Amino acid sequence: MAYTNSNIELASEIQNLKKEKNAVILAHYYQESEIQDIADFIGDSLELAKKAATTNADVIIFAGVHFMAETAKILNPNKKVVIPDLNAGCSLDESCPPNLFSEFKKSHPNHISVTYINCSAEVKALSDYICTSSNAEKIILSIPKDKEILFAPDKNLGKYLIKKTGRKMTLWEGSCIVHETFSEKKILELKFQNPNAKLIAHPECEESLLSYADFIGSTSSLLKYVGENNSNEFIVATESGIIHQMEKKVPHKKFIPAPPNENCACNQCPHMKLNTMEKLYLCMKKLSPEIVLSEELIEKASIPLKKMMQLS
Repeated sequence: MAYTNSNIELASEIQNLKKEKNAVILAHYYQESEIQDIADFIGDSLELAKKAATTNADVIIFAGVHFMAETAKILNPNKKVVIPDLNAGCSLDESCPPNLFSEFKKSHPNHISVTYINCSAEVKALSDYICTSSNAEKIILSIPKDKEILFAPDKNLGKYLIKKTGRKMTLWEGSCIVHETFSEKKILELKFQNPNAKLIAHPECEESLLSYADFIGSTSSLLKYVGENNSNEFIVATESGIIHQMEKKVPHKKFIPAPPNENCACNQCPHMKLNTMEKLYLCMKKLSPEIVLSEELIEKASIPLKKMMQLS
């Protein structure tokens, strides 16, 4: 995205507010490029969780979606955590309401629940383990083989993990609206048009698409791969915001965003894109909207999160 005079002025004001309030800005790879560029730290869910757990700032400004800011609050109960737009949600989070997840667990009383971090604080509090796409395989393999596993809320990541680990799992039927929009037909056309390009994909994509991928990995793994692989062209099957960091890392390489089923911006997360520079500035100035969770919920949700951090 082009930088306007307005964005440059906002960036300067944001830097001033950051010093004034002793704040740190954490941003996900799927944020708009200008937000990524002003952040103190950018990363995927695991990297941001680690950074949130170790920051010395008084205020955490989380440029991401709601469940990520909640995670930062759970790991920092005594710090103020704010988010530019409180409505920045997640289709996976929304697909797994706490009351239905609780019933799901009760119907499988002898199972260990491993829940993808893309869920609410309430669902985290009901879970035995939390995982990200970066560490899910390791966490699944750490569970004794005689234990049965529930995996929620992403069925596509769950199917991928079943193949990778060989473990049988009962899956929650949730999915990411972005990663499910990629068109297998159109991606095959892209591969035909760009025969030297490697197809790289996030494991939240559907199984049929993953079967064509040259590399499958978490957002941070995809970024690392394009830097280390000898290929100079990549078709990127994940939210297109990551391409900004790929272009910064290896500017001489070509990155082609994987196309959705329709001619739309469906390879962009509508929730992530609710955050803007203007909203980032306002949330820093007002220290609002703030993430507020009860002490009881923080205590319960921190247990599986801390297990994840130890295993990572």
